This record gives sequence, C-alpha cells and structure tokens, in this order.
Amino acid sequence: MTVAIVTDSAAALPPELAARNDVVVVPMWLTVRGRAELEGTRGLEELVAEEQVTTSAPTPGEFEHAIKDALRGNDGVVVLTIAGSMSATYQAAVVAGDSVGGPVRVVDTATAGGAEALVVLAAAHGAARGASLDEVADAARHVIARVRLVATVPTLDALVRSGRVPGLAGWAGNRLGINPLFEFRGGKVRRLRPALSREAALDRIVGLVHRSRVPGARLHVAALHALALDVAEDLLARVTTAEAPTVSFIGEFGPVMVVHTGPGLAGLAWWWDDQTIVPSS
Repeated sequence: MTVAIVTDSAAALPPELAARNDVVVVPMWLTVRGRAELEGTRGLEELVAEEQVTTSAPTPGEFEHAIKDALRGNDGVVVLTIAGSMSATYQAAVVAGDSVGGPVRVVDTATAGGAEALVVLAAAHGAARGASLDEVADAARHVIARVRLVATVPTLDALVRSGRVPGLAGWAGNRLGINPLFEFRGGKVRRLRPALSREAALDRIVGLVHRSRVPGARLHVAALHALALDVAEDLLARVTTAEAPTVSFIGEFGPVMVVHTGPGLAGLAWWWDDQTIVPSS
C-alpha cells in the first residue's frame, strides 16, 4: 500500500526535506492591507515591516485539491495539520477529507513549526516503508504524544495580541526586561519561568533537551527561528555536540507563524524515539 502525506506551511518544513520525503505542503494565507496572498509569495523580512497583516487557513477546496491529486498515485492520504486550537486549518482539512471520502485520515498535530514538521517526517517514514493508512496515522500520533517545542521571544507582545497568553504576562516581561520562554504542546501555549537574559533562555532550552533524554532512545530535533538563523544554528550545534541525532534540521517560521509570535523567536522542537519510528532526513 502507498500512502501520501499532506501538511500545511505552518509546519516550517524545509522545502528540500518536504521534497525528499514526498510531502505535499498546502500554503496558508495572509491578508496584507486588505489584500490576500499565499504564504511564501513574499519574503519574511518584507512582511515584518507591514503593519496590517492577518492570517487565515487554507480553504477546504485547497485541501480537497491536494488530497485528490495525491490519491491519483497512492492508495490513501494522511493529512497532518497545525493545532486546531490555533487555526481553522484542521477543520478545513476535515471538511475536505469528508468531501473526498475514501482512504483519507486527518490528524491534528496539536503543535506547529518544527514540532509539526517532526510529526510529518515520522508519518512520511512510515509511508515510505509501506505502512498501511492507519499505521501511518498512528506513527504520527506516536510522535504527537512525545514531541516538545520550547522557544524564546524578545517580547510576548505578539502572542498577547493573538490571545495565546494572558495580557499580564506580556506586560510583566516588558516591564522587567526579562526574556520570555514558552512551550507549545498539546494544542496549548504554556508560559515557562522567564530567563534574565537571552543567553540564559537559550541555555535553558538546550538543558531541557538533555534532561528529557530517554536512555537508549535516539533524538529527533529541529531548531526553529524567525529571522534569527544564527541563533538557531547555535542552538542546533549545542545539542548535536552532546547527542548524535537521527534527524536534525533548521526550520524557519513562515509569515503566518511570525504574525503570532513576532520576529526574533528561536527555539527547539524534539522527541526521543524508541527506535521503531525513524523518519528519513
């Protein structure tokens, strides 16, 4: 049986990894000064300078087109989306899957960014080794239950405006000059104890990866950033000098994610596997 994998651009899956693992990426939408455009139409640097930017999910029709196209050469399709708590993308994919009918599974990854990408890669590996439709979906759920995403941002202002964290948290971070840290897991953003500096925040993120280590397990890790490539490279290097990851890559947040987090985000997504699911990279 052959199973195709479809995801959305919020996964921040590097194009070369998507192509290598036969993953179809459906782009999210932006509205800039009242005009709609697909994510990826313009560079992030240009969009960050815009003041009136909102985001929206792919339409059910766009997912339906992607699913139908994937079914032409495969026996089934697994669609993996950004957390349903954060976007209407999951619901749009469900509507599309119901419309197409047949061998389609839609899974809410309950996360985003590099963590979503790690889930997608696990599913893609399952598909590559000939797993059934339900086995591929189960491979994704296996990682969803284990993957973590922890990041730091210069300010929580963007997250506060998006409604993802209480307003007081953003006020306190700005007022005291501390460096906010947050974890996105299980469809929710959770504030972590803030750090007193950017470097201390990065140290803590790396420490969380090491402390979560499972004896005998192998590491799958993605460094995330929003216009902070040098920081992401440093984070990944600090992790990989101590571990030998099975999967490691750098994923840049797209404009849709940056609208909610603001520029300057940097962090890590990771999970420790039990050597039964190993995505190719």
